[in-house]
This record gives sequence, structure tokens and C-alpha cells, in this order.
Amino acid sequence: MAKWGEGDPRWIVEERPDATNVNNWHWTEKNATPWSKDRLKALLQDFVISGSGQECKVVEIEKLEGEATANNRKGKLIFFYEWNIVLKWKGEILDEEVTGKVVIPNLSEENDIDEVELTVSIDSSNDASEKLKVFMYNVGRDKLRKQLELYVKELKRDFAKGLILPKKGEEHNDAPTIKPDKETVFASGFNKQKIELQTVASEPKNVGCKLDVKTLETVETFQCKANELYDALTRTDMVTAFTRGHVKLDLFKGGEFVYFGGNVSGKFDEIVPNKKISQTWRLKQWPAGHYSNVVMQLEQKDDHTELKLTQTLIPTAEFEVTKANWSRYYWDSIRSAFGFGSFLY
Repeated sequence: MAKWGEGDPRWIVEERPDATNVNNWHWTEKNATPWSKDRLKALLQDFVISGSGQECKVVEIEKLEGEATANNRKGKLIFFYEWNIVLKWKGEILDEEVTGKVVIPNLSEENDIDEVELTVSIDSSNDASEKLKVFMYNVGRDKLRKQLELYVKELKRDFAKGLILPKKGEEHNDAPTIKPDKETVFASGFNKQKIELQTVASEPKNVGCKLDVKTLETVETFQCKANELYDALTRTDMVTAFTRGHVKLDLFKGGEFVYFGGNVSGKFDEIVPNKKISQTWRLKQWPAGHYSNVVMQLEQKDDHTELKLTQTLIPTAEFEVTKANWSRYYWDSIRSAFGFGSFLY
């Protein structure tokens, strides 16, 4: 094999000082699973969440299952990680100890940190535990996400070392200086979406475009009492029945909901039992980050209940589809599932 600097110029790949993995062409991989388990334990075990005069603590990592690898292919860094985590937490309020769990089923490269699901539960329900559950939901999840974000950053920083080797003319040492403009992460699974992440400082850019929107207003009639229709829209078991799939539903201001396999998601903005439900609401296929506002007002009549739906900020291109989906997947399904047939005049 030719020595450094004496190679045949006809070679289509660049020479390397160690004569291996020329031009970083071949796939190289590091197993990051043992390191990840240790780091996640260090970041989460005994983690204290405090704020607004309340405090909770992670007392046990009940489950930590998954794997992580760091890879180099053609000079690009590619990270794969997938973790299923269950944490036990406890806190004290009104001189009463409260315990519960946080389930994190989808920490992976396919999801941005703010998309990672954290489900908060309590072991027993009463006024004290419900208050701490709301605290863990509104404050605890954000602080736990920051710990998860720190893990991801450290994974990419520490396991990038040594994966990309120096080229001719670069320093020949064990830790070459690498200044990539971008770091590429490929999502695993069916969706092989490539996500470009900026890793160097750059000037902020004003990007975006004007989105044409429309407002939907409709009145639906149901043969039931207002409280029965309200339950159908807010009780997890009843929503599961008419959506025919897994449902995530946290019924309080700021609580999140996810229906129809993630195709519909949002948050509750206002809840007036049996009278009004306000939501921030979106369809998955809408432009990223765009939400509409949904207000459902219930009015009980002598022999039926009227539901007035007002939905603003619907992308014009999605208006007809959204309107049809409400009719088919909400109203018709509710009537069919619970026998709330339309009132006939």
C-alpha cells in the first residue's frame, strides 16, 4: 500500500494517514447502549422537580429498556436511539405523601424532545394527589424533558469523537478538530426522514409564509342530555369508543389530547362542564406548528342538545377535508356509538 503522500492520483478516494476507512467512506459504528443507561440513570435517578412552592422527586427508575448507537457513513454522523422509561416519583402536599409514575415510551431519534410523550399518573386519587399530578404535568414534564435533551446532546457530542477520521492535510492525532456545518440524523423505522440540525452559530433568518385560513361554524343536534354529550367528548373511555383507537386525554386546562393514532392532537384551553369545551387543535398533515382554535358550546333544549362548533384558523387548502372529518369521525361516530341519533323535527 502506498505511503502517505505517494498515492496514485488516479485513486477516486482520498488517502488517509492510517490507511483505513479512506475518506470516511465505510460505515463505522459505536455501541452507546451501556453508556446511555448509565447516563440516563445519573440524569433521572433522585432528580428533584420544584417550583411554585411544590416539590417532587424521582425515587426509582422502574424500567429502562432500549438501545443506542452512533454511526459514521461517508463522513456523516448518524445516531439511533430508542428508549422506554418508567419513573416512580413522590411528593408531599397538605401533609400528605403522594406517589405516582411518569411513563416515557418513545424517546427516540424519530421525535423532537418536545414531541416525546410523558404520561403522568398517580397511585391514588384525592384532592392532594390531583394537585401534585397537575404540578407534575405542567412543571415536571418540562424539567424531565430538559434532562432527556441533555442526554441526547451528550450522546451526540461524546460519541462523535473518533468516528470521523482526519483527511490528508489535517492534524494527525487521536482527536482531530472537526467543524461540521451540519449534523445529519436519520430517523429509523418506516419513515426515513432526514433532519438537518444546525451545529454552528449562524445569523437568524426570518422565514415563513402567509397561510390562508378559514373559519368553520356548524350546529349539530343530538338526542341526549347535555351532560351525556359532554361525557362523550371528555371521558377517555367514551372517546375511545367513538374514535375506535388509543386515546390520550388529560382533562384540565393545559392538558393534552391525542386521538385517531396521532392524526388529531392539541390542548384544552377552557373547560366548563356540560356547557363549553375550548381547544387548541390540529390535524397531523397541517403545516408544522400550525394550530386552530376550537370552541364547542353545548345547549340543552327540551328534548335534545345542540352543539355549536366554531373552529378558526383552518388552512384553506384543508377546509373541506376538516369539515368532512368532523362530520364523519366525530358527530356520526358519536351518534352511532351511543345512540344519540339526530333529532328529527
